[in-house]
Amino acid sequence: MKKIEHIGIAVKNLESANATYAALLGKKHYKTEKVESEGVNTSFFLVGESKIELLAATIPESPIASFIEKRGEGIHHIAFQVEDIQKEITRLKKEGFHVLNEIPKIGADNKLVAFLHPKSAHGVLIELCQEIII
Repeated sequence: MKKIEHIGIAVKNLESANATYAALLGKKHYKTEKVESEGVNTSFFLVGESKIELLAATIPESPIASFIEKRGEGIHHIAFQVEDIQKEITRLKKEGFHVLNEIPKIGADNKLVAFLHPKSAHGVLIELCQEIII
């Protein structure tokens, strides 16, 4: 693992959350992106070398909508940047972690992503992400 890439925060209203985090961080978000496969709109803020990713559901079946319904708004996941996502998936499976998607999928911000079940990490959803080289 190279660094904390971002912290994902589930929000009900992206516009309102953008205003809150802009005031908190003293700067505006630098990009928004729709991730159709996950049913979310995202917004990113750069904080040092890491990012804050705000996630708002676009459909009721979205994992973010389900999360907010069960737990309310708040921290959804912590993402770690990795060099080789497939190698990390293999390593973590050998360590006993429950990998939710063994085949990485395309996520927001030009990344390949895979997730570890929260029960594997003391209640925290972990995202592995690797930059897609174009």
